[in-house]
Amino acid sequence: MLDSGWQASDGDVAAIVAARHGDPFAVLGQHDTPAGAVVRAFVPYADRLLAVSPDGTEHELEQRLDAPGFFEGPVPDGRVRYRLRAGNPGGTWDLDNPYSFGPVLGSLDDHLFIEGTHQELYRQLGAHPRQHEGVEGVHFAVWAPNAQRVSVVGDFNDWDGRRLAMRKRIESGIWEIFAPGVAPGTRYKYEILGRDGRLLPLKADPVGFQGELRPSTASQVVDPTPYRWTDHAYLAERAEGDKRRKPMSTYEVHLGSWKRKDGGTGFLTYAELADELIPYAVDLGFTHLELMPVSEHPLDASWGYQPVGLFAPTRRFGEAADFAGFVNRAHAAGLGIIIDWVPAHFPIDVHGLAKFDGTSLYDYADPRRGFHPDWNTAIYDFARREVAGFLAANAVYWLDQFHIDGLRVDAVASMLYLDYSRKAGEWIPNWDGGNDNREAVDFLKRVNQLVYATHPGAMTIAEESTSWPGVSRPVHAGGLGFGFKWNMGWMHDTLEFMAQDPVHRRWHYDRMTFGLLYAFSENFVLPLSHDEVVHGKKSILSKMPGDEWQRFANLRAYYGFMWGHPGKKLLFMGSEFGQTAEWNFDRSLDWHLLQYEVHKGVQDLIRDLNAVYRGTRALHARDCEPEGFRWVVADDHANSVLAWLRFGEPGDDPVLVISNFTPVPRTGYRVGLPFAGKWQEILNTDAGRYGGSNLGNLGGVTARAEPSHGLPASAEVALPPLATVYFKFAPNGAA
Repeated sequence: MLDSGWQASDGDVAAIVAARHGDPFAVLGQHDTPAGAVVRAFVPYADRLLAVSPDGTEHELEQRLDAPGFFEGPVPDGRVRYRLRAGNPGGTWDLDNPYSFGPVLGSLDDHLFIEGTHQELYRQLGAHPRQHEGVEGVHFAVWAPNAQRVSVVGDFNDWDGRRLAMRKRIESGIWEIFAPGVAPGTRYKYEILGRDGRLLPLKADPVGFQGELRPSTASQVVDPTPYRWTDHAYLAERAEGDKRRKPMSTYEVHLGSWKRKDGGTGFLTYAELADELIPYAVDLGFTHLELMPVSEHPLDASWGYQPVGLFAPTRRFGEAADFAGFVNRAHAAGLGIIIDWVPAHFPIDVHGLAKFDGTSLYDYADPRRGFHPDWNTAIYDFARREVAGFLAANAVYWLDQFHIDGLRVDAVASMLYLDYSRKAGEWIPNWDGGNDNREAVDFLKRVNQLVYATHPGAMTIAEESTSWPGVSRPVHAGGLGFGFKWNMGWMHDTLEFMAQDPVHRRWHYDRMTFGLLYAFSENFVLPLSHDEVVHGKKSILSKMPGDEWQRFANLRAYYGFMWGHPGKKLLFMGSEFGQTAEWNFDRSLDWHLLQYEVHKGVQDLIRDLNAVYRGTRALHARDCEPEGFRWVVADDHANSVLAWLRFGEPGDDPVLVISNFTPVPRTGYRVGLPFAGKWQEILNTDAGRYGGSNLGNLGGVTARAEPSHGLPASAEVALPPLATVYFKFAPNGAA
């Protein structure tokens, strides 16, 4: 190690100066040698360097002639920490020697990380401002087990990888260093030397808590001051009761295109979105906002579904603390926040996770498992405990740090199947020939168990488009453990029916009834999501046939059908007022359409549907239970009429929902009912205030003890054209 006395060997010095030393802490900093205590430091651009003792005594260090910037020299007392005083013709400056500080992480951190069970991994990895051994600075830690050398580079060291090479924790492959004097707001990246000796492109921090606004890609140190949350009462109330028996009507939003400013070129900030979006959603009666991915991502056109910063709310709309403020404001208004979470794959941008330490660290090495052909992305290696633990900790992070109410997990089907979007020979089956990704299945089960165990009242929702059994069944009962599953089949079937000219709908009638064959096999959300209004699919309104009046009437009837159907609700932004154009991520919604009464009528209908849905237990309390539903009319193909009953708990008044999907008004249409007496008309999508023809039932109908449709009572109702009508049993004759 030493040539003689207290001097470092020529080989060590050369390796330090060339940033090729695998253990710089063994050379730099303060060391006891046979010749006494010595201080060594590498300070490029310094002509002289002094070691300054706590009492102010200066000890000059010698610069190695063959290694500019490398200084060393004896000091009288190795038990105290010496600061450094550097100088050159430009002046002098004081600094702490980062190599004089001990590690921050301990063996338990290594053990939990390797085991993949470090639930609060984000408290150890990443960049954390802190006081360490009495000095203020930032602790950096990153996982790169196959690297020869990792350095933190940033504004604080001229992005020079020679100056802050990190300490490797051999057991875990985590590299760490305490950087004295570094402050919040500082930009940084990691410079990594691969095991093949090649220098990789600079990497953003996989556990960075904030990034730069694209196209810049550095991570930023975040102020550690905790956000002052005021939502304690909301979280306590959230934890009460069964989510399946509560109303859930979700407004899906892409924050970058809901509304824009500066002539359409500027994003609203998180604070401005809190001022406008939250009261808008509350006014319309939605219970939740679902945000398309807010994790940092480089490309606007990915809509956030190719994230590189899983722990960082995107800087497009402000800083991480501003996003926390947005959530807090939503909770104050009684509005839950769901975020789209993407653990299925990641982009191959060079500053991200791809070949992070020069190897396939985060993804499967074999492209038949590790590359996604649909999206040109890499697939996480769920078999690797450290990777699965990293992702699981990220799920918990959003709930811990930002009080998120739910995670909608994107592209679950692509995680479950090894042959997803692959031809024969393009995928590797299991040892028994199976096509299920068993490591991904185990990972999903683990995440769901973590969420429900650690955050009462939070939920997970699967975007899963296949018939995989038990997606929303608890893990202990053999399921994947999600709280809810998007009902993609219902969405495709019903939209196909609605696209038909009414004269042809009789031949497609089963599209509207088929979903009830499996409606209670999962806890379903009925989604009309962003995916249905892009890439040539047209807006929801534009899918409807007929002239303008019929298109709007069809839309209103369809929304009435959806809100009366078993299952929680989700509607993508713009659909609530009948946006005519396809969604464009690069521009604002067409808010000017609300100057027209017909569009305003659709918006008013959504407000009223949400109010009736939330205020009527029969329409939500048994969304996920067959006892909450009974067909009344499921065979009137000729008239394209459907009718059904919804039931809540014992004692709740039932509701009749009846839809007429032809433009022919039908008077005297008899429907069976469970009780004789007054049935109040509580919603009619044909009401004049929505833009309809205003045909109705004068406030309600009276059922008599005349059996029909297998029920003991019946009533004759007036069915408006292209409309859905709700009737609620009113035993006291309420009007």
